[in-house]
Amino acid sequence: MSAQLADNELLIRRIFDAPPEVLFALWSEPEHFRRWMGPETFTCPQVEIDFRVGGTYRAMITSPEHQENWFGGVYREIEPHRKLAFTFTWDNDGPSTGVETLVTITFEEIDGKTLQTFHQSPFLDVERRDSHVGGWTSAFDCLDAYVQDIAKETSS
Repeated sequence: MSAQLADNELLIRRIFDAPPEVLFALWSEPEHFRRWMGPETFTCPQVEIDFRVGGTYRAMITSPEHQENWFGGVYREIEPHRKLAFTFTWDNDGPSTGVETLVTITFEEIDGKTLQTFHQSPFLDVERRDSHVGGWTSAFDCLDAYVQDIAKETSS
């Protein structure tokens, strides 16, 4: 489910069938991050993560229809299995290039599952915010599929 708090904010809440420590690892470990990051049809062939407060990350997503799309930022807050906050900046030629937003993600356990709350702001305008709704929602579909793949692997 998604909702907007204000014209320059994006909020997406989603429940995943995995405990918070698994979801947290999928955001923080490069070998997992590259397996799900990006909307459907995209891959994430390159990712570097220096996972510490003040550390940086940089990644590239691409698809057959799109060129390379680089993004990155700096980790601002890390509470293992509970919360991540980091800056997010596109490093390409699109309309959001160079605009820094803050992403805050919380992970809350609910009956063995995780409620992931994703908040990103500030966007320059409603159009830029709305352009990210579909991308993040699709990326979270990919994250959910990866969570299911991990569950199958561990139950085998």
